[in-house]
Amino acid sequence: MLADSYPFLDIMWTMFIFFAWLIWVSFLVFLLIDNFRRTDHSGVAKAGWTVLLIFLPLIGALIYMISRPAMTEASVY
Repeated sequence: MLADSYPFLDIMWTMFIFFAWLIWVSFLVFLLIDNFRRTDHSGVAKAGWTVLLIFLPLIGALIYMISRPAMTEASVY
């Protein structure tokens, strides 16, 4: 009964949207982890980036990825 009212392409679109959302959330979590692991940020900078990533996730993620300096091999865990 349910399969008659939910065609295959709708199922595929729903799966696409779900996994895109899952990738986006995991990307934000990885950015937050990177933010808190960095030793070159102060506590205020970490708090600021966290607030920006939570309240403006798209703009915050773009700004964070563009503005963060590359990690050197000495600072990689």
